[in-house]
Amino acid sequence: MMKKTFFILLFLISSCGYQPIYINKSPEIYQFKKIVFDGDNYINNKIINILSIKENNEVDNKNILYISSSYNSEEISKNSKGQVELYKSTINVNLQIKDINNQVIQKRNFAKEFTYNNKQNKFDLVQYQSSIKDDLINKIVSDTIIFLNSK
Repeated sequence: MMKKTFFILLFLISSCGYQPIYINKSPEIYQFKKIVFDGDNYINNKIINILSIKENNEVDNKNILYISSSYNSEEISKNSKGQVELYKSTINVNLQIKDINNQVIQKRNFAKEFTYNNKQNKFDLVQYQSSIKDDLINKIVSDTIIFLNSK
């Protein structure tokens, strides 16, 4: 009985077409002929470094990657004294993959935001905003992995 259950389970798992999303399909998938940045350099560099995206003129893939990003932290609520109570941080990243003829092959806009309370100590607030920015970038990187692996 145990042997039969094992073979049925093995058959179901192996024949369902399961493939991990976060696994890199080939080493060339994150290599582009050229990478063009626009916007927030910190966000762009962090995405490139985490994903290990490389610029390689000799790659068979002659596509160009365009990354445009922006970061915004804004006050969204004040109390009766005019002091800020709530902030909202937003990151927008626009990725485009174009061929050598400048035709768009794939494009996607990623947007993440987070709302948080003000802190009394401004140093703590700046540190907290920095960690929020990194967390939002990591969420966008997760979505980017899925986007790049879906080609």
